[in-house]
Amino acid sequence: MPLTLQLVFTKSDGKDFVLTVDEPRPGVTPAEVKTAMEQIIASGVFKKDGDVLTAVKSARIIDRSVSDLISSK
Repeated sequence: MPLTLQLVFTKSDGKDFVLTVDEPRPGVTPAEVKTAMEQIIASGVFKKDGDVLTAVKSARIIDRSVSDLISSK
């Protein structure tokens, strides 16, 4: 089943900014994720409509399965 790591940040306007990472490393820890998110914030690399990332809000692993009902190949 495909896993996705969803990272949610708070922007300077108070709104959420979401990044998703496909197939995160197995066994990634909350501490590793928080450190990575803090580094993303510190880098200033993401800016949307003049607003920058200001805080870590949440992170979660999403595990979902997909069942094709109709597929043309």
